[in-house]
Amino acid sequence: MIKRMRPLLRVSSYSGALFACCGALASLLLLPFAALPALAGPPSTDDVQIVPTLLVWAVLIGLVGLACTTRRVLIVCARRMLGVPLPDPVAAGRPAGADRWRTPLWLLLHVALGWAGALVSGVLFLAGLTLPLGAEAGLSLFGWSVRVQDGWGSWAAAFGCLLSAATVCVAVTNVLRWAAPRLLGPSSAERLALAAERELALAERNRLAHELHDSIGHTLTATTIQAAVAGEVLSADPVAARATLRSIEESSRAALEDLDYVLGVLREQESEKAETAPTRTLADLPELLDRVRHAGAVVEQELSGELTQVQGTLSRAAYRILQEGLTNALRHGAGGPIEVRVAAAPDGLEIGVVNRTGAGPSAGTDAGTSTGTGRGAFPTSGHGLPGLAERVRLLHGEMEAGPDGPRRWRLAVRLPVRLSA
Repeated sequence: MIKRMRPLLRVSSYSGALFACCGALASLLLLPFAALPALAGPPSTDDVQIVPTLLVWAVLIGLVGLACTTRRVLIVCARRMLGVPLPDPVAAGRPAGADRWRTPLWLLLHVALGWAGALVSGVLFLAGLTLPLGAEAGLSLFGWSVRVQDGWGSWAAAFGCLLSAATVCVAVTNVLRWAAPRLLGPSSAERLALAAERELALAERNRLAHELHDSIGHTLTATTIQAAVAGEVLSADPVAARATLRSIEESSRAALEDLDYVLGVLREQESEKAETAPTRTLADLPELLDRVRHAGAVVEQELSGELTQVQGTLSRAAYRILQEGLTNALRHGAGGPIEVRVAAAPDGLEIGVVNRTGAGPSAGTDAGTSTGTGRGAFPTSGHGLPGLAERVRLLHGEMEAGPDGPRRWRLAVRLPVRLSA
């Protein structure tokens, strides 16, 4: 019994009834326009005039529901007043077919429930207040009447009327909550658009994860080695130590720019900084190689072709591929030179990174542990090479990564390219 009474004690039950009453009151604005045809016609009985007025009134209410703005307002109000989780409408075009008439149906149901609930609950509430006041009281509603004598009977009838009024409010709220997802919820076209939006969001987050792994991972690897180098030469060669510290500062500043952009996008900030991604291209390759050299590595570079004419998307992808390859070489390399080769031809862009490895053939695989004999072991995520493979696949390129002889590791990528005129 107590469980059944709980809905009568919730504020949300009455907020839904209030929402219905607000819809009924708002519909009064259209009533004068609905009465114009009846008033302009020949005089007739009241019953004959009421029917066309109600029909025109319903048509006007339905026409208001066809407006996109009306639906947006109704969804916001239903979320707040009914507590129904309704998504915002998406840009999927105007609803077509049966979906177009869902909002007008909601408005008609909303207004009808508002008027019915307001009249019935209002009469019951007034009856509950007035029945205990007279020696003999009566209630008449739609041709049905009851008379109550003074005493406990009037108090019991008053309590029953108040309880019935509350029950009507709960019933109106429950009907609106049941109908809201079906009439105000997303249509089939909007569900497809929502799914497409979620897919784009996931793709963007995945792309940002690759960018963050490539950029921040490389910078942290390089700065860790550079800091160790600076500590070793600080007393013997202060000039070299200062140069290394400046390189750490520049690398950290570039990494902060990348990190700030990624976090801005993930937080969905609509600022100018979040809208413009840092663009690192093959034009920034010398700076990247200098950072690797400041980390104590020997880099042998072989650059050929017009790298500056490579188009933006491929140029950015090539930079990230080289960045990941050099990062793995620093993490897992066993000393010796790192060979970097970039060749731009009319039909393709070839990228290669070769470094020495430790005794085991698995060094440099970014498999999760470091087998290199460098300045320390670097924990890895295991996502570097799979991320590169996915990036190359999307660009319709080819990638090879693996041992190149007993103590060498080779990363080779070939991307189809078009040179700008």
